[in-house]
Amino acid sequence: MVSSPHEAMHRIFQEHPGLFSGVSEVLGIGFPPLTSVTVLPNDLTETSPVERRVDTLLRLETENDEPLLLAVEAQGRKDPDKPASWAYYASYLLTKYRLQPMLLVVCQDRATAEWAAREVSFGPRQWPLLTLRPLVAGPHNMPVITDPAEVRKDLALATLAAITHVAHPDIGAILKSMTTVLRETPQDIANPIVELVAQGLGKLPAAHLWRKLVAVDLSFYTSPLSEELRAEGEARRAAEDVLAILEVRSIDIPEAVRERITTCGDPEILRHWLRRAVTAPTAEAIFTDQ
Repeated sequence: MVSSPHEAMHRIFQEHPGLFSGVSEVLGIGFPPLTSVTVLPNDLTETSPVERRVDTLLRLETENDEPLLLAVEAQGRKDPDKPASWAYYASYLLTKYRLQPMLLVVCQDRATAEWAAREVSFGPRQWPLLTLRPLVAGPHNMPVITDPAEVRKDLALATLAAITHVAHPDIGAILKSMTTVLRETPQDIANPIVELVAQGLGKLPAAHLWRKLVAVDLSFYTSPLSEELRAEGEARRAAEDVLAILEVRSIDIPEAVRERITTCGDPEILRHWLRRAVTAPTAEAIFTDQ
């Protein structure tokens, strides 16, 4: 499983293309209801050997207006070079598709979100040539959703909101509201959400909480994350069995041996060590024939 908040922040728009309707409403931007959304290739490379890729690119069809292009960028930190790249994306997309482009930047920390939301002008100050105005979704403006009833109203928006609030004091309640709703959600819809949230949390402390909630509340699912959690549980139990056999036999277990056993994630290796632990004269001897 890819563990990347960057991937989750934009890939959710590929999994749920209609999500922009909910996001634009949160941001206070009025658009007619979408009639269709098409995921487009994200490669903006020209014939020159400079590769440029927007994270996610969508074509939005609305009821009344002309179609739009929405470029979604996940931004993890301030980058002074990004505004120029974003301006290039907008110009290139307009030239290639002859449709008006928009840029949505998704962030997980307030400082980066506020930086990304600034208007940036290009050209001399006396006569700017163009002005970049991204839409920004982040912890400063995404809703904090802790009520399962609100999650049910728009599961995709609730997922994005959870990803943007990874460091919020109420992240436990936010994630619990998600698993409460996912328990009653069809598995083909719930599984991608489980993985997106896991990606979005990355290696932050909330990721451990999410894994525990998935293991307990969604134990009957067969998503990649739930399978990974089951394998971890099997390995943990096997390691405990190896240690228990050695302790019953009054075999001294050095700290280095204990750590090697408890950190092994391969159930097959642990089963082999378990068989060796029954007769091995020392704790170290369970490893000798590997």
